[in-house]
Amino acid sequence: MCDSVFFLNFATSTVTIMAENILSFSLHNVTSVQIMWILGAVFFLLLIILIYRQYVKRRQLKNDLSELEKMMQSNVEYEFVLKAMHLATWHVNPKMRTVFFDNDYREDTGNFIPEAGTNIDDWVLQLFPNDQSRVGKALDEICLGETDVFYQQYQVKSVIPGKSYWEESYATIGERDADGTPLKIVGASMRIDNRKDMENALIQARNKAQESDRLKTAFLANMGHEIRTPLNAIVGFADLLPVVQSEEDRNQLIQEIQNNNQKLLRIINGLVSMSEIEAGANSLALNVVDLNSLLSEMQERIQVGTEVPILLQLPQKEMLIHSDLEKLKTIMEHFLTNAIKFTTSGTITMGYDVEDNHVRLWVRDTGKGIAKDDQERIFERFVKIDEYVPGTGLGLSVVKSHARQLGGTVGVESELGEGSRFWVLLPLT
Repeated sequence: MCDSVFFLNFATSTVTIMAENILSFSLHNVTSVQIMWILGAVFFLLLIILIYRQYVKRRQLKNDLSELEKMMQSNVEYEFVLKAMHLATWHVNPKMRTVFFDNDYREDTGNFIPEAGTNIDDWVLQLFPNDQSRVGKALDEICLGETDVFYQQYQVKSVIPGKSYWEESYATIGERDADGTPLKIVGASMRIDNRKDMENALIQARNKAQESDRLKTAFLANMGHEIRTPLNAIVGFADLLPVVQSEEDRNQLIQEIQNNNQKLLRIINGLVSMSEIEAGANSLALNVVDLNSLLSEMQERIQVGTEVPILLQLPQKEMLIHSDLEKLKTIMEHFLTNAIKFTTSGTITMGYDVEDNHVRLWVRDTGKGIAKDDQERIFERFVKIDEYVPGTGLGLSVVKSHARQLGGTVGVESELGEGSRFWVLLPLT
C-alpha cells in the first residue's frame, strides 16, 4: 500500500513538473512536432496513473470481497452452532436495563420471547415465583459489574396456558466503557426439560433404591421373628406331648403343631417362590383348570382353623380356563391369607366374574381396609402396611409376579374401615 501511494505521488509530481516546463517554454521556441511529443508523453503518464489507480481499487475491492466472504462464512458457522445447540441469543443494555433477543433456535414450542426493549424486571416476572428473586439478583449483579459471569437454571411460564419449561442461561460482559462499567451483556439460553426429567428419574431411582435397602433390612429382621414364632410353638408343644395324659389335650396340642407347621410352610413357600422369580426359573405348567373345583377345595381347606366365615360366589356351574393350577392356588391363597389377617369380624368372600375374554378372580373381606396412598405400593416387595401384623411382605409381590406370568394384572379396591377386594384379571385362554 505504501508503494502504491509513493508511485502515485511520484507520477503526479512528474506530470506537474512536465506541465510547468511546457508552460515555461515560449511557443515560438517549440515546433508543432515537439508539442505533439510532449502532449503524448503527458497523456501516456496520465494513462499509466489511471490504470494503476484502477488496479489499486480492484485489489482493494477484491480484499473487501474476501473479508465479506469470510464474514458470511463465519455467520453461517455461527448460525449452524446456534441451531445445533438449540440456543437463543440475547443481549442486555445495563444502563437502560432492557433485553433484546437476537436469535431463537430453542427446540419444542411455547418458548417465551420478550419484546425488544423489554425491561429485565418484566422479563424476570415470566419466571416461576421461587426463581424470580434469585435470577433477578444475579442479573442486577452482572449489570452493575459486580460479577463477570451470569449462570442460572429456572422454570419459565410458557406462552401456552398452563404449561412451563426449564431453561438454562449463560451471560457475560461483552463491552465496557473506559471506567470498566458494563455497556453490553451478551447471553444465551437453552431448554433443559429432558435433562431435568433425567435428573428427576435418577433422584426417584436413588430414593427407591434407598427405600428398598431399608425394606430389605426390615424384612430380614421381620423374617427372623416370623420363622421363630411358629418354630417356638412347634418345639414347645412337641415337648409337652409326652407329659400330657388327656387325649383331648394331646389332640389340641397336635392341632396347634399342625397349624404352626402350615404357617411355617407358607413362609418358606413364599421365600422359595420369590427366589424362583428372582432367578427367572419360575416356569409355567399350563393345563385346563376348573375354577369352581379349585375355589371350593380352597374354601374347605382354609376354613379349618379360621373363625371368620369364608363364603363362595360361583356365578356359573362350570368354569374352565387354560392356566397354571399351582400359580392360581398361590395367588388365591395369598389373597385369602391377607384377608384373614385383617378381618376380625364379618365375612370373607371369594369368587370370580367373567368379563369378555377374561375372568376376574377376587377375594373380598370386611376388614380394616387400606388407605389410598398405600394401595399403589402394597404389591411391592417387602412392603407391610401394618408392621404389627404378622407377615413377610412378600405375598402380594409373589401374586403380582405370578399374574404377569399368566398374562394378567392385579389390583385392589378398598376404603378404610369398610374392607377390601383384591383381584386378578386373567385371560380365559
